[in-house]
Amino acid sequence: MWIKRAFDIAFSATVLLLLAPLLAVIALWVRRDSPGPVIYQQERVGRHGQLFRIYKFRTMRAGAEAAGPQITVGADARITRAGRFLRRTKLDELPQFANVLCGDMSVVGPRPEVPRYVALYPAEVAAQVLSVRPGITDLASLAYRDESEVLARSSDPERAYVQEILPAKLQYACQYVQQRSLWLDLRIIARTAAAVFSAPAGPQKP
Repeated sequence: MWIKRAFDIAFSATVLLLLAPLLAVIALWVRRDSPGPVIYQQERVGRHGQLFRIYKFRTMRAGAEAAGPQITVGADARITRAGRFLRRTKLDELPQFANVLCGDMSVVGPRPEVPRYVALYPAEVAAQVLSVRPGITDLASLAYRDESEVLARSSDPERAYVQEILPAKLQYACQYVQQRSLWLDLRIIARTAAAVFSAPAGPQKP
């Protein structure tokens, strides 16, 4: 839908321009806080199953991915001091507006997963969810803002993610794909902005 793409480009360019000073400060903080690159890149699955590199401000120690699971659970010891704040405020996600400008992502859409978890999607669900560009925020992001804390309360976080949280996220993703519109995108953006300034809450129905 060309209107959605035009909105994505205009919105992302505006955000990156207006927040350039903040992005520079965060980059300097990440650099000074711990050794390693400022930007963390990870392979994710995009529209039509195409792989791309997602961008985030690094919130973990360099090489942390090799030292633990791909999901973050509670007060993960791999998270840096700066990373705790960036994750809590979602500021680590800001570089993804560059992904939007490149055409790999949209501002609103199902959150992109790593190939390992996408391989678990039922075929009909995968066809639907991967028919659109993944997004920076979506209905599931609003419902599971405190996902890592939820997983920390489980005796088997990996199992809890695969069997409980992932299926719920996919339901939200399918709901978005079926109902998507510019008006819905604007509502999700507004709710995401409001949530950034509020205390994390448990899973709830958007």
